[in-house]
Amino acid sequence: MPVISAEQLAAALTQGKPVAAVLLLLGQDGFLRESCREQIIEAVVDPAARQWAVQHYSGAQDALEAVVGRARMMPMLAARQVIVFSDLEAIEPAEGSKNEDAVKLLRGYLESPAPFTVLVLEASKLDQRTKFAKMLVEVVPVISADLPEEPAERLRIASRWTKQMAAKDGGAVEDDAAEELADLCNGDLAAIRSELAKLVTFAGPGKRVSRADVEALVVAEKKYSVWELADALASGQLSRALKFLDKLLRDGEQPPALVGALAWTFRKLLEAKDLGQGMSEGQAIGRLGMRPDAARTALRQSQKVSRGQLARGLRALYEADSRLKSGTRDDRAVMEFLLAQLAGGRESAARGG
Repeated sequence: MPVISAEQLAAALTQGKPVAAVLLLLGQDGFLRESCREQIIEAVVDPAARQWAVQHYSGAQDALEAVVGRARMMPMLAARQVIVFSDLEAIEPAEGSKNEDAVKLLRGYLESPAPFTVLVLEASKLDQRTKFAKMLVEVVPVISADLPEEPAERLRIASRWTKQMAAKDGGAVEDDAAEELADLCNGDLAAIRSELAKLVTFAGPGKRVSRADVEALVVAEKKYSVWELADALASGQLSRALKFLDKLLRDGEQPPALVGALAWTFRKLLEAKDLGQGMSEGQAIGRLGMRPDAARTALRQSQKVSRGQLARGLRALYEADSRLKSGTRDDRAVMEFLLAQLAGGRESAARGG
């Protein structure tokens, strides 16, 4: 079956297109899964009936038999119902295991789904090599709950979601502010939503969130200290960077947020690198669109590294972001390995210089 993006799902529901009897909501972005799920419920079940016509189950706690049984049971006082079965990966059977009964049970339901039920299956990730996953993706429409990996496209879509989230919360955000916030949060929609709640309040009733608001509230609060970490990496001082990482983690900073912050600083360093030597400091600060002190830091640090090193660093940051979001058991180890990658090339460059 074709894979449908979250944006395509929203467009189809807006046009009043029918919802399939069974859907697979697959992806690691919790915000996108939640958004798609809410849109499906809104399209299928009348608001007055949602208390009893929407049921939630989890593969970590509930048996598939109970879910299928409830899906075949007609809803009370409602024409249709939505059954959400999340954490599907918890029941994903290994090849040759006794749990392959789950495959047979679900296949039986897929062959004859209840006409009054929309069954939403949710998983952050499935092993595409198993019969279970292959059966689902072949038979069930798949809704992707992930943003694109390609940075420019990821930023574009995250910026669009940022504006939609602001509007839903009764606020508004300027285009360049939405892009800046999406960039700062590395396309993490849950982090963007959290920051937007503060920004809308900060801007005030009837006011649009501006790029200056993002700089004042988000950059100052979340990103400024990361320049010190970036400076240690740009200078090839791995031990200093590891000590600073330890301090940030002990202060409660979350590894995904740190990766996003570092990715933002690396992109700013690339911007500073591309400004050219003939531009005055004042012009460069204006072009970077940052606070003057942060812009001067970016200009200074950009001279310590090559463009190739920054590009390689961004690739390492995106890889670390993927590892963290895939549910690694040791976030600190991922971060320490990342810092070693980011500082390694600079140490060589420093020795060569």
